[in-house]
Amino acid sequence: MNTRIIACRKCPRLVAWREEVAAKRVKRFHDEEYWGKPLTGFGDVRARVVLVGLAPAAHGGNRTGRMFTGDESGNWLFRALHEAGFANKPESLHVDDGLRLRDCYITAAVRCAPPQNKPTPEEFANCRPFLLEELRLLTRVRVVVGLGKIGFDAAASALRELGLIEYKRRPAFGHGVRHDFGRVTLLGTYHPSQQNTYTRKLSRQMLRRIFEQSRSIITTK
Repeated sequence: MNTRIIACRKCPRLVAWREEVAAKRVKRFHDEEYWGKPLTGFGDVRARVVLVGLAPAAHGGNRTGRMFTGDESGNWLFRALHEAGFANKPESLHVDDGLRLRDCYITAAVRCAPPQNKPTPEEFANCRPFLLEELRLLTRVRVVVGLGKIGFDAAASALRELGLIEYKRRPAFGHGVRHDFGRVTLLGTYHPSQQNTYTRKLSRQMLRRIFEQSRSIITTK
């Protein structure tokens, strides 16, 4: 599956953008070779906690080749995961930095960095089979955390399609919301983007509590 993800070229707009960003780079990373391809999920394949985000960042994951790696959003996320015991290090710098996740797996609704961070409906649909296949393979999942509304909605929809949860009305998103569906619990958190962290819409304590709650849930299920 990961080989197919990396080789995917289904979305011409995303292919063109990710490769343009990789070729032009930015001044602070001018001497680095960008990944410039779709990203696979990352983490423990026996994870009970799965995080679903939107898409890689142009100069984060699209540069480093790993989800939430090499940017400030990733630093916020992995610090919170480390404090809750899901990561062996509090930061994610590059693919060879020794970071390991325990009982946690990170994925996204879209695997290529999109222009203006806004995939089209067609691009979401093209990537959807990868998320479905990952969730099918992650057989021990008990908690799914939606990072931001888009990640949350994508997770809820995928879990429903797989028959892991049932609902008539889509679960409402909000920071700290919890929806219990028997074996699987769906949690929501504001995305650790700079738009949310710089404005203090999301604090480190707020994010940490999400993963402390995730830890509490899996110890009781």
